[in-house]
Amino acid sequence: MRKHVLHAGLGLAGLLGLLLLWWAGVQVFGAADGLSARFSPQATLASLVELLEHGEVYGHVWVSLKRILVGLLLALLIGVPLGLLVGSYRHLEAATTPAFQFLRMISPLSWMPVVVMLMGVGDQPIYFLLAFAALWPILLNTAAGVRQLDPRWLQLSRSLSATRWETLCKVIIPGVIGHVLTGVRLAIGILWIVLVPCEMLGVSAGLGYFILDTRDRLAYSELMAMVLLIGVLGFMLDALARGLHRRWVHA
Repeated sequence: MRKHVLHAGLGLAGLLGLLLLWWAGVQVFGAADGLSARFSPQATLASLVELLEHGEVYGHVWVSLKRILVGLLLALLIGVPLGLLVGSYRHLEAATTPAFQFLRMISPLSWMPVVVMLMGVGDQPIYFLLAFAALWPILLNTAAGVRQLDPRWLQLSRSLSATRWETLCKVIIPGVIGHVLTGVRLAIGILWIVLVPCEMLGVSAGLGYFILDTRDRLAYSELMAMVLLIGVLGFMLDALARGLHRRWVHA
């Protein structure tokens, strides 16, 4: 218990230190009555409170979270079955690994012009880009989980004359869930980074759109408030993913 309290206290101290560095940077590198004052912690927090009170921002948050969820579900529907196949068959792994590694190293944002030309503007290209970004950590971690399964489990399954479906449902999937959740956590971090520029593809809602809107209105304190809110929401999503992983591992 004391260890958890200590860790929480150190984490809070780190966040306060970051806030202090932010305040000091504005004070040192900007004039008190200049443009930089709009980016100060005081102005940002005041704008954040105002945005939360007015309620408009909640709609943008919901739209962004929905896009994250859809992109993550698409990546899971594609990545987990592929990962199970690749991890189960060595020849398939040898045939697909170079192609997967090649595609993985292409930034999802580099596909933006192509996807917009093929799908137009709207949610469809965003879903594609998010699913493409989240696919690789899920696929590769699932395949790694299959390869690290204890061979004795599979031998026991065969000795009990289990069907392939029973082996998959009772041995393989429970054995790789921890790796899948690790891939999900990594995917959420990537998705949250890719989301904001994706929402600048001509859509009319979302956190990325709202950042552009604040820039166009020269509402710089609101812009910083949105940046802060994006960080808070991303931190919460990562904490949720860590909690799920920890609960499964220690179950």
